[in-house]
Amino acid sequence: QVQPVESGGGLVQDGGSLRLSCAASGRTFSVHAVGWFRQAPGKEREFVAAINWSGANTYYSDSVKGRFTISRDNAKNTVYLQMNNLEPADTAVYYCARDRNVYSGIHSDPFEYDYWGQGTQVTVSS
Repeated sequence: QVQPVESGGGLVQDGGSLRLSCAASGRTFSVHAVGWFRQAPGKEREFVAAINWSGANTYYSDSVKGRFTISRDNAKNTVYLQMNNLEPADTAVYYCARDRNVYSGIHSDPFEYDYWGQGTQVTVSS
């Protein structure tokens, strides 16, 4: 069993920065891609960013490209999401999830992810 746990959310002003962490307990993340998703009130969950198992490949949604950076430290079984130049539209609950495939490429479809964290709230004030 894998239980991702997100941390690092909070309240920040427009233009500010936050760094989210996703740590896995139980079985390792290290051979799986990991993705970040977010869900704002009244909206569907949307893909934000993903990183492959080695960290060599990353992929971002157009809405965050150039502002967010995903990275991982497999020795610590942790994936990070550095969020810069935050905007009120980034306000949402952010979730990390493990790709169900081993040594796979990157997926943006939530169906490809099997274990999800409980989420961390990010609020950007204008």
